[in-house]
Amino acid sequence: MNIVILAAGQGKRMRSMLPKVLHPIAGKPMLAHVLASAEALPGKHQMVVVLGHGGDLVQGYLSESEVVAKTALQAEQKGTGHAVLQACDHLTDDPITLILYGDVPLIQTKTLEQLSQLASSGGIGLLTQIMSCPMGYGRIIRNQDGDVSGIVEEKDATTSQKLINEINTGLMAIPTKALKTWLGQLKPNNAQGEYYLTDVIGLAVSEGVPVLTTQAEHDWETVGVNSRAQLADLERAWQAALAKQLLESGVTLLDPARIDIRGELICDQDVTIDVGCVFEGRVHLAAGVSVGPHCVIRNSVIESDTKIEAFSHIDQAKVGAKSVIGPYARLRPGTVLADEVHVGNFVEIKNSEVGSQSKANHLAYIGDATIGKKVNVGAGTITCNYDGVNKHRTVIEDNAFIGSDTQLVAPVRVGKGATLGAGTTLTKDAPPDQLTVTRVKQVSLNWQRPVKKSK
Repeated sequence: MNIVILAAGQGKRMRSMLPKVLHPIAGKPMLAHVLASAEALPGKHQMVVVLGHGGDLVQGYLSESEVVAKTALQAEQKGTGHAVLQACDHLTDDPITLILYGDVPLIQTKTLEQLSQLASSGGIGLLTQIMSCPMGYGRIIRNQDGDVSGIVEEKDATTSQKLINEINTGLMAIPTKALKTWLGQLKPNNAQGEYYLTDVIGLAVSEGVPVLTTQAEHDWETVGVNSRAQLADLERAWQAALAKQLLESGVTLLDPARIDIRGELICDQDVTIDVGCVFEGRVHLAAGVSVGPHCVIRNSVIESDTKIEAFSHIDQAKVGAKSVIGPYARLRPGTVLADEVHVGNFVEIKNSEVGSQSKANHLAYIGDATIGKKVNVGAGTITCNYDGVNKHRTVIEDNAFIGSDTQLVAPVRVGKGATLGAGTTLTKDAPPDQLTVTRVKQVSLNWQRPVKKSK
């Protein structure tokens, strides 16, 4: 199958330097959603993206995408028919051509399969939708037998035609050889002075080619985006749909209207998610995980029965089972926590492994460290891992106790069962099973605090 994605529009109402199709919805550019749905169709496809305004930026995005697509340039914006015409050199005649839009981002693969099947027997497949308020959309014109006889755009519609509530979504599947012929016959005889792709339908009907219609299961699949307000509305509709899927799979959402999924969120049984949480990239929450309010979790795995307290940030980390994280904790990339680890308020961990049943409950920074089992990291502890040029590693072995306000100047090792007294600045390895303290002798002096002099 040939797949043409129209992505040349300027999107003036977005009021942005960024091409419209690169504006994100659910954490990915609109174009990325369309490419993913098309790529998921069974079989092999020739994908062509028609570029125009901001074409260099769109081309740059495509070059970094995993989806293989050719591009065609629509240098002048002369309508949808003209846009498809630019892709014709890349389209082979034998298969059908599926026409999609980069600013209709949420079309689902299932719907595209239904649409393409309509054209498999030589006819045209047309995706329509029934709308209570069809203003701005082209209307589907049917004859007395109920067959499609044409499409009229809003600006060209008569008063009676504007009352029709079956609209054209713009998505269609057409035999490619016929499509190329019809595109060559289009005329800009309309209020816009453009070459309408929709006029292909009238040409097909005049030749006796059947036009078959199908509709998407969800209204949001066919919604196009022309402004930031429309993008925001569609974002909320999509998030509501994702929230419904989670609820139906057994997840508890304390408020389904206050969750944002910007990627893929995988939840096992009995997961609970409080309000205001954001999930980015690929996140896996295992059975029994509880996520408190206003947490941000990105590209991470949280194992079973772990509790994430409020306002915690977790990025590219793995958290073991039955752990407690937060509130106000931050796990940065490369963090790997074993089971039953406690990471408390205002503790930051980066590129470190922490063994089972270890704790850092208050105000600590652990960076580039390997921490063993049953280690206690006191409040105010810092691993001094950066010398201004290179990063160095700290190793803390099992059962060590790190007193409060301790600085571990890496590279350094704390032996098994060792204790570091509060206020220690460790610059050499601490031996196992011993107390290591670095302090100046405490003295008390007779001293009088200065008094502010009067003017």
